[in-house]
Amino acid sequence: MGVAVRLREDYSAEDLRALAGRSVDAKQTRRLLSLAEIYDGSPRGNAARIGGVGLQVVRDWVLRFNVHGPDGLLESKKPGKAPILDQEQRRAMVEIVESGPTPAIHGVVRWRLIDLTQWMWEEFAISVSRQTLGRELRALGYAKLSARPRHHAQNGEAMETFKKNSPPSWRKSLAARRAASG
Repeated sequence: MGVAVRLREDYSAEDLRALAGRSVDAKQTRRLLSLAEIYDGSPRGNAARIGGVGLQVVRDWVLRFNVHGPDGLLESKKPGKAPILDQEQRRAMVEIVESGPTPAIHGVVRWRLIDLTQWMWEEFAISVSRQTLGRELRALGYAKLSARPRHHAQNGEAMETFKKNSPPSWRKSLAARRAASG
């Protein structure tokens, strides 16, 4: 069995209990009360029971407390994974989406997510999945839109002349016409 890690000397059990009483973070309060039990000379098993954790977790709390003091017992937010795209790359993506593709250069007539992932690879050598790129675009305020397909030889004037301008198929009943005129 190893030797227990000693607590720092500049605090006492009363100090930790007072800090626990003023704390608004429930987890920090529980940790401070567990360490106060150790300052009182109780075994680490009692501190683990008070904290509702195992001995290894109490040891980790002691190490954090020794380095950072009571603030080391606060719940810290985990940093998480770093974003794939930085601000410059997002700005370039917004510019390319806003300007639209040039068929002669980009080889497409409209941007699809797969085309934008290919462009990201060619421009920045970044491999981004379609799902991630779609999430990035939604975060930037873009929505997926699909245009209604049109034939390249479609003639708008011919469509207008082809439309029928016939009278409506319904007519007012004879009784309604008489009531309106009479």
